[in-house]
Formats: sequence, structure tokens, C-alpha cells
Amino acid sequence: MTQLDHSRSASAAKSFRLNKTNAKFMGVSAGIADYFGVDVTLVRLAWVVGTLVGFGSLLLIYLAIGLIAD
Repeated sequence: MTQLDHSRSASAAKSFRLNKTNAKFMGVSAGIADYFGVDVTLVRLAWVVGTLVGFGSLLLIYLAIGLIAD
């Protein structure tokens, strides 16, 4: 396997994991921030805004991710 093939397979193997070390509650936001390479504060702010706009529906999605992932 060449170096180029190895780097492609490593990037394709990227998976979502909860980040319990940087967690406030369950590690979902920190895991999403790690996966997409953004600041965890922006992800947390997006969850709050989305929950308020969606009348709490994102709260159920957050809990589902926290219970299913990892």
C-alpha cells in the first residue's frame, strides 16, 4: 500500500466519538466539535439556539446521540 493510499484510508476511517474529557454533559458537543474541527463553544451555542427555535426537539436528538454514540 502506498503512502497516498494509506492517507486516504486513514481519512475515510474518521469516526464520531463522544469527548468525555472536554464534556459538560455527556460529551456530545465536544465530540461534534472534534469531528468537524470547530470550536466547542460554537457547537454548544448552536444546540441552544436550535433547541429554542425548534421548541425543544434538538434536546431529544442530543440525548439520543449521547445514549447511542460510543
